[in-house]
Amino acid sequence: MESIKSKPSANQSPTKPRRLSPSDVKRTGNKLPSRMILHGVEGIGKTSMPAYGPSPIYLMSSGETGLETLIDHRRLPQIDHLPELQTWSELFEALDVVEELDHKTLVIDTLNGVERMCHEYVCRTQFGNKWGKDGFSSYQQGFLASLTEWRKLLQRLDSIRERKRMSIVCLCHTKISPFHNPEGADYDRWTPDMHHKTWGLSHRWADMVLFANYFTVVDDTGTRAKGAGGKERLIYTEHSSAYDAKNRLGLPPMIEMGRSAKEAWDNFIAELKKGKTK
Repeated sequence: MESIKSKPSANQSPTKPRRLSPSDVKRTGNKLPSRMILHGVEGIGKTSMPAYGPSPIYLMSSGETGLETLIDHRRLPQIDHLPELQTWSELFEALDVVEELDHKTLVIDTLNGVERMCHEYVCRTQFGNKWGKDGFSSYQQGFLASLTEWRKLLQRLDSIRERKRMSIVCLCHTKISPFHNPEGADYDRWTPDMHHKTWGLSHRWADMVLFANYFTVVDDTGTRAKGAGGKERLIYTEHSSAYDAKNRLGLPPMIEMGRSAKEAWDNFIAELKKGKTK
């Protein structure tokens, strides 16, 4: 059985309940770095973009070693990262290591890969390593049980953000999901490639959910619609019927990613700074 090494989070309830008084009322925020989730289509540049953030360190989930490929082929400079993580307990051990270092940006590549590690841990420890209808998948019980562990992760990330003043950037693959529209006909939309319960917690936790895609123009004047363009890369920052996105920081609806990962990051930061002055 895996054991999870986790330091207590700053936002967990203390042993003794505190007593609030009128002097605890405040009018300002905590000026903490942001929590961002970036999901997007394959090859759009998710892994490379945050490499140009301030002093990044990457945690790579099992099977997600694209960062090393980019470094080996000189598509990115050398970037600090830990070895590919294989288990849920290794993830928390890696977070212990991060807290001992002095980086400014923590990049998790990918969030859906980490979710798989969480599900594997819960399946092994709570369902006897049975994935079928008599185990983890029975009436969605495994996915529901995993939410307790997922909350531990989000709390731990918040703790690192508060203690180390680190920005948190979580990368995620995307998928096309059917949306059951209560106001009309159902339709498809781009959503992070995660179970909807896990994604619900993650979506509420994040300050920004950004969606990256290629801009495509559809020509429907003929008998069959044709796509054109598809080279310009854009980041979408606001909710749409076509994709899942949000931000609390005054970003414009779209941000051009430009021709390089550095340009994408610089454009994003420039718009972030503009948002603070609005």
